[in-house]
Amino acid sequence: MTDRPRLVGINHVALEVGDLEEALAFYGSIFDLHLRGREPGMAFVDMGDQFIALSAGRSDPPDGARHFGLVVDDKEAVRAALERAGVRVEPGRRLDFRDPWGNHVQVVDYRDVQFTKTPGVLDGMGLDGLDKRPEALRQLRDKGLA
Repeated sequence: MTDRPRLVGINHVALEVGDLEEALAFYGSIFDLHLRGREPGMAFVDMGDQFIALSAGRSDPPDGARHFGLVVDDKEAVRAALERAGVRVEPGRRLDFRDPWGNHVQVVDYRDVQFTKTPGVLDGMGLDGLDKRPEALRQLRDKGLA
């Protein structure tokens, strides 16, 4: 036991984009987007019990290795949508791409990672039949989480 607070999860990630409407159009061409809300210069994209904040006004150049991972219900459908949109997918076994503002995005399939949502959240998102694959379940069991 420790007296320090424990990390529990990520509430949201904020991405700087050059133009908010263009960013919503870009990400909406790849993913099924639902807005949680908006305020001047910001749009909040819902992911059930989490969200991504898109912030207008990209001021820094693209990062080198810094990236964030999005968990999706169908990684190969994302790959196909990226190809249809003419977005370059980085070579390798992973599914990595850069948005028009240089944000490095890595896409992972929910069934393959330890990250979990409660059955109620999955059901509320219309994903109640989305089950983990055996390797992800083994990793969760090894940690005492499943």
